Amino acid sequence: MKEEVYYGKGMRIVKENYPDLYEGINKLNEVIYTGKKLDYKTQKLIAIGIVASRCDEKATEKQMRSGMAELGITTDEIVDILRVVLLTAGMPAFNKGMRILEEITGK
Repeated sequence: MKEEVYYGKGMRIVKENYPDLYEGINKLNEVIYTGKKLDYKTQKLIAIGIVASRCDEKATEKQMRSGMAELGITTDEIVDILRVVLLTAGMPAFNKGMRILEEITGK
């Protein structure tokens, strides 16, 4: 897992002004992404599905981009996740996810 990659603007403030809280967040990250039963790639695919199902466009794009860059997640793997999003969260979330994927890959 890539360490200390946070996309929220608030994390810069936390890191600069509240180092104890920042360290706690890092520790939580380590505990969550243990790989005890699911490898990090699988956990990242789950994260993509969660943010896509919430229609969080910015987080979906960042999760997709980082998963593709760091872990070699493929377009087809993301489409498989978005199929589950379609079933569980509906067409709007699925369509947003597909649009974001197309913007990233150009396909």
